Amino acid sequence: MESYSFVIVGGGIAGVSCAEGLALLCPEKQILLITASPVVKAVSNIIHLTKTLCEFDVKELKTEQFADSLPTVSVIQDTVTSINTKEHTVCTVGGKCIKYEKICICTGGSPKLIMEDNPFVLGIRDTESVKEFETRIKGARRIVVVGNGGIATELVHEVQGLQIIWAIKDKHVSATFVDPGAAEFFQTRLLRAEDKETSQVSSPVKRLKYTVHGFSGMKDGLGGAALGPDWHATFDIHGIHPGRMVTVEYETEVQNVSHRADSTDSSDESWPIHVHLTNGKIYGCDFIVSATGVTPNSSIFATDDKLILADDGGIKVNWKMETSIPDTFAAGDVCTASWERAPHWFQMRLWTQARQMGMYAAKSMAASLAGEEEVLQDFSFELFSHVTRFFGYKVVLLGLYNGQTLDGQYEVLLRVTKDMEYIKLVIKDGKMQGAVLIGETDLEEMCENLILNQLDLSVYGEDLLNPDIDIEDYFD
Repeated sequence: MESYSFVIVGGGIAGVSCAEGLALLCPEKQILLITASPVVKAVSNIIHLTKTLCEFDVKELKTEQFADSLPTVSVIQDTVTSINTKEHTVCTVGGKCIKYEKICICTGGSPKLIMEDNPFVLGIRDTESVKEFETRIKGARRIVVVGNGGIATELVHEVQGLQIIWAIKDKHVSATFVDPGAAEFFQTRLLRAEDKETSQVSSPVKRLKYTVHGFSGMKDGLGGAALGPDWHATFDIHGIHPGRMVTVEYETEVQNVSHRADSTDSSDESWPIHVHLTNGKIYGCDFIVSATGVTPNSSIFATDDKLILADDGGIKVNWKMETSIPDTFAAGDVCTASWERAPHWFQMRLWTQARQMGMYAAKSMAASLAGEEEVLQDFSFELFSHVTRFFGYKVVLLGLYNGQTLDGQYEVLLRVTKDMEYIKLVIKDGKMQGAVLIGETDLEEMCENLILNQLDLSVYGEDLLNPDIDIEDYFD
């Protein structure tokens, strides 16, 4: 029977970050990464913007290429069928039975589809599903996008050459990340049909891309590794018409779908599928994109009654990323942070947090194997921080950027320059609690420090965002 000091299940950002961390911390120990996909997701081109905030690319590596880059890491492409935590063994579809000392579950999450087993409903979560989307979009005239998170927002902005019906349950777009004011700031780019300023042409992509043939994702209903930043930039996602047109249907959800219906859009075209919305409207389309979040891939481990799951289906982990089972850790989308959290940090299933959790799990696993009791929690869990791009703008989110957990007891300072920048500071009792920075503001480091230090800003008042004052000079 093969034996390893560490076994990691899952080849996404969390799993790969964990493997890389263990290879660095324990260069004499053997590590095994088990992934059902022929490619793994690795982080590259890391740019540290602040102590907690960094930009990076996600590159896809063939499993053998990743294994060759780290001498103590072995990779097998297989699917785990069971984990015997008492015997410390892992069994796979390929018939392997592997013994371990410490194991980390990094199986990620699967897209929540509005309708299962419907060929006209496509969830976008991993590289394989984006390839399917790329194939379908080439002959499409109209699609319906359901969801209001990051993938839906990026997709609506990036796709060209067809009509998009965007169905959202909120009163404004991108509600997962921004408030109505920021959504209004985005509105110009969202609705401008001739807008060509997409990420596909505005910046080079510094990553390798492998196309996998004959692979349709993981078995047992699990998808491949989650997408990283700029996931759309290496794909041809254009329809058959010039330009595009976006129609946003607010405060509505999908009631049902049918193959025959009288659409409310006055279109004479025939459509393979029709979407019935709760606002009474019916739209015909070529297919539906379901981008309504993810469900943690923890179900294959739920048969073990000692493994405690959170209400959202994720595996509960403590501040060391330990599960309820000894020697069993979890990181990334599959887990739920169940420790007493810092005032300005919360969990959101993003590729940035998957990387942070994977790296920290490696640190905790190495300490556990060495018998070290004291492990200092990573600084990244002190402050929620995320950087991405929406509608061509750089977007930085820090702390309680939408007033999360503040029960509406806060004030907001705003500075908006049309088509250039949107700055929102969340203030409570004179102290900064969060920030939304859209555009090239160069304020992320200052805002991070002010949130962490909880400096009383009452004396500055609205001058904090006075464009005639270089406020950064105050806090150097």
